Amino acid sequence: MISPTDALLRYRPWRGTLRPPVYAALAIARAGLRTMLRRKLFWALYGFALMIFLFFFYGQYLVVWITLQTENQTAQFAGATVKLGDLTKFLGNLQLSGTGHTFGNFIWFEGYIAIIVLAFAGSVLVGNDFHHGSLPFYLSKPIARRHYVLGKCLAVGLLVNLLTTVPALVLFVQAGLLYDWQTYYLDNLRSLFGILAYGLVLTVTLSLLLVATAVAVRRTVPMVMAWSTLFVLCRAVADFLANAQMLDPAWRLIDLWNDLYVCGMWFLGAPIDANRYGAQPEAWQAFLVVGGACAAATAYLWNRVKAVEVVG
Repeated sequence: MISPTDALLRYRPWRGTLRPPVYAALAIARAGLRTMLRRKLFWALYGFALMIFLFFFYGQYLVVWITLQTENQTAQFAGATVKLGDLTKFLGNLQLSGTGHTFGNFIWFEGYIAIIVLAFAGSVLVGNDFHHGSLPFYLSKPIARRHYVLGKCLAVGLLVNLLTTVPALVLFVQAGLLYDWQTYYLDNLRSLFGILAYGLVLTVTLSLLLVATAVAVRRTVPMVMAWSTLFVLCRAVADFLANAQMLDPAWRLIDLWNDLYVCGMWFLGAPIDANRYGAQPEAWQAFLVVGGACAAATAYLWNRVKAVEVVG
């Protein structure tokens, strides 16, 4: 007769519903997001991102309210008397009128916080797996390497959309409620699909690049330095070459975030104002650079993950 202790130690088959290995990607993404959401630093950074969203949210309301007033009328803001005409000019520079430029500008400014959040997330979601040797454990399960990469990219993609796409959709809904919603939504379907397409490009590009960078450097500080070089230093160099040196606008292609912005504005159907943002490269050039970056990151990930030895 088998004792209760022996019965607990015996092999017990899985009695649940067996699912394809691709479902493991969802489990990996869920575990990674749970780890991120437990970090206080993530919520602090996300709070800064929400401040940018709230600025655009209330800015759209202010634009509608000011248009109903007279230009010479004054109002009290933070204890100071402000002429509404001057405030209109300031808000007009941000183009908070519910057009494609509104959503493109929002995602552009949100990128400053998104880069910091993703640099922190990369070391937590991916870098620790290589640093602590967790990747062989994942790959010892009945899943392929692509399922591991897909799970990590899904986790990063959700963070990207929480920072950019979802708030932009909220701004779109708000704009329809502020204006004539019966005509606004139909007249601005291009903006709606543009937001979704822009978010998809950001999701694919940033998730692949982040996972690839995290695999290469692993630690938080090197991650921040690598992403600062990619999205800050390259932007400064591109601005210097294109603006200060008056070289061909194609030099802006070294600024990946600007390339994503050009792609996004093309989806939104909103031409970029060259007087404010400088001459820009063609949209097809930006798409080519973004596609090349995604291909390079995918090839690097495939080689690095493939080289990991799996313990049987």
